Amino acid sequence: MANPVEENDLPHGEEPPAASPSGFAGKVIFYVGSAGLLLATAADSIAVLGRHTGFALLGSIEIVQAAIVFIAASSMVSVTLVRGHAAVHILTDRLGAERRERLSRVAMILGTVALLLLATGSIMLLLDVWDGHERSELLHIPLRWFRLLMIVALVSVAGLFARDAIARRRHDA
Repeated sequence: MANPVEENDLPHGEEPPAASPSGFAGKVIFYVGSAGLLLATAADSIAVLGRHTGFALLGSIEIVQAAIVFIAASSMVSVTLVRGHAAVHILTDRLGAERRERLSRVAMILGTVALLLLATGSIMLLLDVWDGHERSELLHIPLRWFRLLMIVALVSVAGLFARDAIARRRHDA
């Protein structure tokens, strides 16, 4: 199987991203995402099988929705760790190395700001509904922990973007 990132798709001097993040953080992220994927797959499979055999799995949609939070949070952090976000190089490949690097830093800083704004809004929402004991309709799954997980993921990705923007600036100096 070929590497999804071809050498000619990369900006000048960049290495292809690793297949998955390594170390303890990478393993935790992998297992969180894997657990979410397995949970979503199992719940949906049981629900489909149940529809054909007359057995109803109540709340299967709620289970899948909860599992998607694990999948989304882990995939956002995982892709950021390996610097695997999609990028279009139509404009940047025509620029000089200094301008390309400057635009890359600006993009990372803007990404950091956007993610911190999302995290701030999520924190405000979480604080507003924390004592309300917000739960799903059928299974009464508490939603506050899922909001908290997404906040952690958003802040983590923002931190990784900020780290990369600063690291590139130091590399240039």
